Amino acid sequence: MSQAMLNMYVSFFAMILMFISVVTALVSRTKLKGFIQKVVLTFSFICLCVSGLIVFIIVFGGPTAIAD
Repeated sequence: MSQAMLNMYVSFFAMILMFISVVTALVSRTKLKGFIQKVVLTFSFICLCVSGLIVFIIVFGGPTAIAD
């Protein structure tokens, strides 16, 4: 597998983490209360931070070599 394809799959994983973060934040704000709300919001924040770090690494990693 080329580096470009690997970067694409990793960025897809980051987008999925962002989607999970949004869904869990919305569910926790509207449906949950108390301690479990804090736990789910913490999980949402961790997903958002990890996806942001992944995107940062992919974007600032620069372009990949063109395959022949």
